[in-house]
Order: sequence, then C-alpha cells, then structure tokens
Amino acid sequence: MAGAMGPWMLVATLLSAVNVLLLVVLTVIWVRNYRTFGSEMTAGLAMFGVTLLLENVVAIYFFFSTGMLYANSPGVQQSVATLRVLQTVALAFLTYVTAK
Repeated sequence: MAGAMGPWMLVATLLSAVNVLLLVVLTVIWVRNYRTFGSEMTAGLAMFGVTLLLENVVAIYFFFSTGMLYANSPGVQQSVATLRVLQTVALAFLTYVTAK
C-alpha cells in the first residue's frame, strides 16, 4: 500500500514517525520526573505524551491502511502534511527545552 502513497502522505507518515520518537523521549523524561517528584503536573505531562503518542501511531496506521481517504485530494494531503509539520516543530521545541 505504501507504493500508492502520494508524496504528501509519505511526508506526513515520516513526520508522524519523527513525532513518535520525540514523544517517546518526552514521555520517558516525564514518567521519570513523576517517579522522582510525584507532581500532578508531571503526571499530566506524561499522560499528554502518551495520548499524542497513540494519536501519531494511529495516524501512521491510517495513512497506510486507508490511503484512499486522501488519494484523490492533493489539497487534503498537503493539509495533513502541514499539520504534521506544525506538530513536529512544536514537539522538537518541547523536547529541546525538556531534555535541557
């Protein structure tokens, strides 16, 4: 099915994979901080990370399994990729300041 994937969906899929990696790093840090400090804030951040992690994994699944949803609409494909770019930029900044 990946062969039928358009270039914008390929970009969206790759960015979702990057987001998964960033979210794993963030979630591990936040869970470690929660275990150390027991703060509700760090528990909330850990749940935020898990939720976004699941969202990105589900997105990758749907990009591969239901490509036909976006197949006939380059505008929609580009919009999906643009949203993934914005999420990746936000997560990159968050990962940088969290890991620092």
